[in-house]
Amino acid sequence: MPGRELWSYVEIGLHIHVQTETVRNYKRHGLLPEPDLVDPAGHPRWYPETIRAWALARPGRR
Repeated sequence: MPGRELWSYVEIGLHIHVQTETVRNYKRHGLLPEPDLVDPAGHPRWYPETIRAWALARPGRR
């Protein structure tokens, strides 16, 4: 959907208060939800509501 906000690893890290590389590691280990979209450059992107729902249920959350 054009104009709808999508988050990268940076925004996810800011939201859950971890380093960007930690978020990348979560993705590598299958701990993030599947991306809502992969941009033309191949970068995964998530809608904020996808990450907010995941963050509430993620193991070890603070």
